Amino acid sequence: MTLSVPTGRVADLRVQPVDEVLDRVERSLQVSLDSDTVVRKRRSVGARTDRDTWVRIERRGFGKIGEQGWNGTECAALLDGVTRPVWHSGVVWRDANEPVMWRADETELLPGAPIGTSVLAVDPQLPDEWWQALNSSLDALAEQRTIRIATPDTVTITQASITEAISSAFTGSFDTVVERWAPAHADLNWANMTGPSFCLFDWEDWGNAPRGLDAASLWGNSLAVPGLADRVRHERRSDFESRDGKLMTLFVCAKILGPDAHPEDPRLEPARQMAEQVIAELQAG
Repeated sequence: MTLSVPTGRVADLRVQPVDEVLDRVERSLQVSLDSDTVVRKRRSVGARTDRDTWVRIERRGFGKIGEQGWNGTECAALLDGVTRPVWHSGVVWRDANEPVMWRADETELLPGAPIGTSVLAVDPQLPDEWWQALNSSLDALAEQRTIRIATPDTVTITQASITEAISSAFTGSFDTVVERWAPAHADLNWANMTGPSFCLFDWEDWGNAPRGLDAASLWGNSLAVPGLADRVRHERRSDFESRDGKLMTLFVCAKILGPDAHPEDPRLEPARQMAEQVIAELQAG
């Protein structure tokens, strides 16, 4: 029997029992999970295996599984020129008691530890080689071809959602129509990359998105460290200078400045200042 989360309660795998889920994954993938390495997050659990691989298990409701399916990590195995963990196998099943699906993906181990939490408060002092590897992977990713649509925060990104997010947060008259859509990781933050050896992981949400989404997302997650945010803008300046990159900057700023923003978030003021600058640039044409 799979793990059942009572109806009406928000699932949080950091506190919900997961022993039955781990047992099922071990049987299905024919591996043993190292209990000492288990990492529990709100909607996912991961652990090292006895064959020196990593297994990530995620719970997702039916409403968060779109027409393209729910196999981003598996599909990312075909990406060329992108530094990522090699995908080995996976298993998917439907929960017997809840309208949710479970998925486990086995990949190779990461070359190092994640750089930090999604939003950094301290500069990780990454070497130039790391930034070169990041640029190479993002440039290669943007040249791929896919029918997948990115799902940042598990929500499918659309022109309508972009326009709504920007228009609800900022005033002023300017066109919000995206010109170029290209493959993006769609969850680019400091918890999904390793250092000092670069590797980009957690590919559940990748797909076509407006140019500059990844660059803007990483910049937004760096704003508490001004020098780091400036480095992101410098390294991905071609994205930020594009019209779509400016729209994605506003899209990210809208999330930072939204109604759920913490008043002491150090990112608020730099996000406001950047939004004002970008809006002026868009209005100037």
